[in-house]
Amino acid sequence: MSVFQKANKNETVDLQKNFTDYSKELDRASEDNNIRTAISRAVKAYRETTASTMERYPHTPDLAAEVREIKRNAIEHREELLNQAMESVERNHGKAFYAKDKDTALMIASEIIGKGKIIVKGKSMLGEELHLREYLENEGNEVWETDLGEFILQLKKERPMHILSPAIHVPREKVAEVFSRFFEREIEPDIAKEVEAVREFMREKYFNADVGISGANVVAADTGAFVIIENEGNVRLSTSAAQAHIVFVGIEKVVPTFQDAMKVAEVTWRYAQYPVPAYVSIVTGPSKTGDIEKVTTYGAHGPKEFYVIFVDNGRSAMAEEDDFKQALHCLRCGGCMYECPVFQVTAGTFGETYLGGIGTIWDVFVAGGLEKTSPMIYTCLRCGRCVERCGMQINVPAMIGELRNRLTSGQVMD
Repeated sequence: MSVFQKANKNETVDLQKNFTDYSKELDRASEDNNIRTAISRAVKAYRETTASTMERYPHTPDLAAEVREIKRNAIEHREELLNQAMESVERNHGKAFYAKDKDTALMIASEIIGKGKIIVKGKSMLGEELHLREYLENEGNEVWETDLGEFILQLKKERPMHILSPAIHVPREKVAEVFSRFFEREIEPDIAKEVEAVREFMREKYFNADVGISGANVVAADTGAFVIIENEGNVRLSTSAAQAHIVFVGIEKVVPTFQDAMKVAEVTWRYAQYPVPAYVSIVTGPSKTGDIEKVTTYGAHGPKEFYVIFVDNGRSAMAEEDDFKQALHCLRCGGCMYECPVFQVTAGTFGETYLGGIGTIWDVFVAGGLEKTSPMIYTCLRCGRCVERCGMQINVPAMIGELRNRLTSGQVMD
C-alpha cells in the first residue's frame, strides 16, 4: 500500500487508538521531571556553543548554501550516483549491496554476519529505522551499542530521544542509577566517572568483536569514500579492530565528489554545534599495506572485509514527490529539535523512528505510512523555528501542511 493510501475500515479503530495512545505519551513526557531537567540543560548548552561556533566560523552559512545545491543536484541524479558509488566500493576491494527495503537490508546483513558473533555498533539512525540491533540479537548475536547515549538506552531498553544525542532526556542522576545496576557497583552521578565506567567496559568488546557496524554522514561517489563524523572515538574503534566492517547508509547520503562530501561534512558538524569534531574518519575499503615490495595486500591491522549496504526503504518514493523531496537534504545535525517548542517539552516522544517535524515527514515514507504517522502530523505547530535553524532551510511547515491536506482529503498516490 502506498504511503498516501487510506487504510481500510477495519484499520480506522486502530487509527483512533493511535491518537489516544500517542496523546497519553505526550502528556506523560511533558510531566516527566527527568526530561524537563535534561532537555533544559541541553538546549542551553547547544545554543551557547552554536552561537560561539558561528561567530568563529562566519563563512558557514555561505557554505551551507553551497551544500544545499550539492544535495539538490545529488537527489536529482541519485540513481547514477548510487551506481557510481557501488562501483567505487567494488574497485576499492569492498562489497556493495543495494537494499530496496528494510527486509532486504536485514537479510543481506544476516547473510554476511551469520550467528553467534560479537558485534560492536556505532550510532546510526538508519540502524534505528531498520531495528538492526534487535534483529541481529534475535539472530543469536551479541550486539553492543558503543555510543555512550545509545549504550545508556540499550541498558534502559528505550529508543533514542534525539537523532544526535539519543539519551538527551536522561540526566546524570538517572544514568548513575542505570550504570550502578548494570556494573553491579556504585557509580556516582558524576559525568566523568560515568564515562570512565563505560570506557573500561567497552575496551574488551572492541578487540574481541567479529564485526563492526557504522553508518556514514556522507558518501563520495567518485572515490567511494565514506565520511564518518564523531567525537567519542567509538566508531573509529568499532570499525578498525574487528575482522569485518559493515556500513549501512541511506542512498540520500551519496554526493558526486570527495570535495562535495567534505563540504557536506563541515556544514553538518557546524550546525550540530561543533567548531570541529574530535574525529573525522574517511573509509574507502578494507585495511591494506604495500610495505613489502610495494605489493598491495588487504587485511593489515584493520578489517580484512568491508561491506556497504545502500538502503532505499522509501527514499526513492520521497525523491519522486516534489512536495517532499527537500526532506532528503536533511544532514541529521539535530539543530531543529533544540528549537522545536514541542520537542523541548516532550523530547523524542514527538516522533516514531525519526523525531520532530522533519522526522514526521521521514516516518511517513520509511516507518509506517501516512495514517500510522498521523498523530505526529498534528503535533507539529508549524511555527517555523526549525527552518530558521536549519542550514538546509528545509520547509518543514509547508510539508506538514501538505501531509495534513492529503490525510484529510484521502488522496491516493499511484
